[in-house]
Amino acid sequence: MKDKLLQIIKEAGEMLKEGYFSQKEITFKAKKDLVTTYDIAIENFLKETFAKEFTQFNIIAEESDNHNIEFKDSIIIDPIDGTTNFVNQVPHTCISVGVYKNKKPYMGVVYNPILEELYFAQVGCGAFLNDEPLHVSQDNDLMTSLISTGFPYTSGTCEDDLNDVMVKMKNILPNCQDIRRLGSAALDLCYVARGTYEGYYEMNLKAWDVSAGMIVLSEAGGKCTNIDGNDYTLFEDKYIVATNGLMHDKLLETLNLK
Repeated sequence: MKDKLLQIIKEAGEMLKEGYFSQKEITFKAKKDLVTTYDIAIENFLKETFAKEFTQFNIIAEESDNHNIEFKDSIIIDPIDGTTNFVNQVPHTCISVGVYKNKKPYMGVVYNPILEELYFAQVGCGAFLNDEPLHVSQDNDLMTSLISTGFPYTSGTCEDDLNDVMVKMKNILPNCQDIRRLGSAALDLCYVARGTYEGYYEMNLKAWDVSAGMIVLSEAGGKCTNIDGNDYTLFEDKYIVATNGLMHDKLLETLNLK
């Protein structure tokens, strides 16, 4: 499955690259939530091709109606994670594909064709960036850790979410090396996996944002939980907290300061 999966995603990457350097038709799903014709085209290509090649899996995809699809043996697609970056030609944008068997992680692929970065992981086989093994950072001190985060689209409509973001920022920023906000959850998880960041947290993400990156991070030696420190559950948890594992408890403790 691996070779065919990667071949298909690389083909989709050519579509993303073409769109990145082209004029785009943009619409809004919500106040800050963009979608382009390339999101739709890449998703349709992946859905149709995966359905032919991997008949044992159903497909859950960001721009599709998923209400009648049971998450079990599933391929979870984000055709363009970081659409705002894609529209504005910020190169932190990617295709994210997570493969799950009986709701359990199996394979994850995060592909940024603009920077030619292909992250791949299969459970029990390690994580790789362009075929080179990935390993998390060994820093166990929050004060020397580089942390990434993201801001939810609901920050423009929900005051409670906006306030929560600002409280956590105030908790974290004085107690870490610095914070980065680059706009793609899938890539942020991969940056923790490769040791660029020590940790990452964000609220209100969807399963397609994180389904692949979580697998890459886990196989690189990292850890993902919810804000309470329990295993992060796709389709359920409000917050994801991801780290190299060594300073996970300290990050959780700091995030939860009142």
